[in-house]
Amino acid sequence: MRCCRLAKPIPNEKKINNRKAIIVNMQRSNQQERKTRKAIVLVHGGFVDGSGWAGVYSMLKEKGYNVAVVQHPTKSLTEDVAFTKAAIDSLKSEVVLVGHSYGGVVITEAGTHPQVTHLVYIAAFAPDKGESVSSLIANPPPGAPVPPILPPQDGYLFLDRAKFVASFAADVDRATAAFMADSQVPWGVDALAGAVSEPAWKTKPSYYLVASDDKMIPPPAQRKMAERAKAQVSEVPGSHSVYVSKPRAVAEIIDKAAASSN
Repeated sequence: MRCCRLAKPIPNEKKINNRKAIIVNMQRSNQQERKTRKAIVLVHGGFVDGSGWAGVYSMLKEKGYNVAVVQHPTKSLTEDVAFTKAAIDSLKSEVVLVGHSYGGVVITEAGTHPQVTHLVYIAAFAPDKGESVSSLIANPPPGAPVPPILPPQDGYLFLDRAKFVASFAADVDRATAAFMADSQVPWGVDALAGAVSEPAWKTKPSYYLVASDDKMIPPPAQRKMAERAKAQVSEVPGSHSVYVSKPRAVAEIIDKAAASSN
């Protein structure tokens, strides 16, 4: 006796069409999100290059952001702003502009770019009109740590390598901190003297992450600049290199700025 195989049920055509519609809508939704999501531009400070952003970069990429790291030479504010604006232009989307340390001066000047919607300062200088790094550090408060900046050589500055870790990267792992000390990028005296013309924080919403153990920019000075900029402030224990040692905290405040519609 021959057994008959049961014929496989033919899928309901309506169900198939519904599934296809759901998939297409999901694809369109993902494409639209990629188009509308803000891009992130990361701007490093003095004595370092953009490689210190690696941890923050990876976390932002995991969240789906388009991220650009500016490799500006820190020779002059004018040149560094030009490098940053070129990076913004390349993205063809709205941008959250992020600066660490001297990078805060750069984003304050470059942030007037029409694509920039928000500024994020990471233990950074946030100058007003006419101010520069040189003017902001001219009169440190009594008892404030003195950064171990060596006398200029041919128009450039370095930190004392023996004191670099304690002042700049006390909470960074030893090997990385030692490499940072030995691979310093010369910081141009002209860059320190570069004065801001129109502070972007006067017209763009700002966020500020204070590093409470910073030995380069005193935390009280960070809080004062953040308050003046009317920034939304977060604070974490961390050295001046908080963007290296605490990348998650840094990525979170950037994500918060990017998600904001204000």
